[in-house]
Amino acid sequence: MAPAQGQFSDHSDGVDSEDRAEGPSVPPAFLAAVDALRSARLRPELEVEVTRPPQRLAPHAYAMEAAVVDGEDDLADGRLVLLHDPSGHDAWQGAFRLVTLVRAELEPEMAADPLLPEVCWSWLTGALDARGLSYGEAGGTVTRAGSHYFGALSTRRPATQIEIRASWTPRESRGGVPDTASHLMAWGDLLCQIAGLPPSDPADAAVVTLPQRRGPQVS
Repeated sequence: MAPAQGQFSDHSDGVDSEDRAEGPSVPPAFLAAVDALRSARLRPELEVEVTRPPQRLAPHAYAMEAAVVDGEDDLADGRLVLLHDPSGHDAWQGAFRLVTLVRAELEPEMAADPLLPEVCWSWLTGALDARGLSYGEAGGTVTRAGSHYFGALSTRRPATQIEIRASWTPRESRGGVPDTASHLMAWGDLLCQIAGLPPSDPADAAVVTLPQRRGPQVS
């Protein structure tokens, strides 16, 4: 992965072959939304790479993966997908949709907190609200899973992973394009928070964060 800070890997442009073609089949609103994503300025701890998007979720899609890196350790990682259907989508209540998966490894005692799922979900909505973003139809799941090791692996400590799967509809401006750059920055805030990093804004110092742990790689 390449450091984010507004720069994305050139391994792939992340747009389907249909979207790469020139002509009326590529909606200007989608191209503008993608350009905004690529211009976002993220925290230096985040490394971002454009990746191949899903093929059947929407007529047009753009995807990226990111990791919160501390030295050689990935503290959290995730995937964010921008979907666009020019005709609109009843379930989305709009023409755009953002879909995400975020994962991190936690200390067992933190993972045992019965309120952890509610807290993690509030981090997502709180990150969006903190940037003053308008969105709707937010939904998702928060899952925690524990691993215990046996036999030749018995020396390893038990590990617990938290996983957030979510999607929401970014509200469009008068030009029909949502502020995808700000949504990406809010998503980056969520990744850093679940990784246990302190808030970048001193005004957010009261936000509760998780202990730093090495996170799993996105597969």
